[in-house]
Amino acid sequence: MKLPPEFYRRPDPVQIARELLGKHVFSRVDGRLTGGRIIETEAYSHHGDNSLAMHLKRLSTASQALLEPGGRVYLYKVYQRHTLFNICTNEAGKTDTVLLRAIEPLVGLDVMQERRGAAIKPDRLTAGPGMLTQALGLTPALTGTDLQGNLLWIEDHGEIVSANQLLAGPRIGLEYAGAVAASLPWNLQIVG
Repeated sequence: MKLPPEFYRRPDPVQIARELLGKHVFSRVDGRLTGGRIIETEAYSHHGDNSLAMHLKRLSTASQALLEPGGRVYLYKVYQRHTLFNICTNEAGKTDTVLLRAIEPLVGLDVMQERRGAAIKPDRLTAGPGMLTQALGLTPALTGTDLQGNLLWIEDHGEIVSANQLLAGPRIGLEYAGAVAASLPWNLQIVG
């Protein structure tokens, strides 16, 4: 069952990031189904994060998706190479997001392998945010996609991730945004 829009429109991106663990994300790009279980997320909030961490310094036409109501995607490139997959959360005008950092690949592994372009072990196909988007076939052209459609969506398969399966730590690669933003324990992973 697809997660409803209300799931994404709540005011706490850290809670949403936590609850996305164990859910399943799917893409149907070029008619090819791929997907897997979400195992790592990272939260970004308009409360507590500075404008560097939130991409507000470079708000462009593409990043207007950040201002949409929760349940749409914001896909952007870093280092002019890797695309990152963010889910907009909260109500319209609030720039909260959850970055999907890693999934356990489960569906369309042959397609993912082809998209990644090399003989990569299945456990490394989607082991980072750039690898994840490449394997799912996601590009910045899909920014603004509604997660209620048939191109990109998230399903609840009934898994509950317990506290002893959860590791929370500082977000990755945010040193440029300052010590406070970098140290917030909003990187969440399933362990064990």
